[in-house]
Amino acid sequence: MKTIFDKETRDGLITRINSVNENSQPQWGKMNVYQMLKHCTLSDEMYLGITHYKRAFIGRLFGKVALKGMLKDDSPLAKNNPTVPQCKVTEPGGDVAAQKQQWINLVEEYGRTPKTDFEHTFFGKMTREQMGQLAYKHIDHHLRQFSN
Repeated sequence: MKTIFDKETRDGLITRINSVNENSQPQWGKMNVYQMLKHCTLSDEMYLGITHYKRAFIGRLFGKVALKGMLKDDSPLAKNNPTVPQCKVTEPGGDVAAQKQQWINLVEEYGRTPKTDFEHTFFGKMTREQMGQLAYKHIDHHLRQFSN
């Protein structure tokens, strides 16, 4: 299964991120391109441990089961999955180029992080392998959302 910790995979994602622009339109969902870029930046900051959020109660109940289902195979994430509240972006717009560069910097950070344990606000504690797969699937999901 693909993982964000593989350099070739990261490079492919960065190429796809670079193809996103102000005119990119979503194939599904309510986010515009700036909101998607900002959402992914916030998500990767959480995955990398740059920001920390309190564990969601519902995640304590169902997080591990949901994670297992998401990572059972190579299938992409389903459309219109719910998002953790801390990563919802409501501001309508901003500097797309700057947000894109910030996201690329975070994607590159996966290649430098020595972390072996991660914590997700919904899924809870995750191994490096699980986080690598989830981060890849999440990024791929939003790039597919914007046809990239």
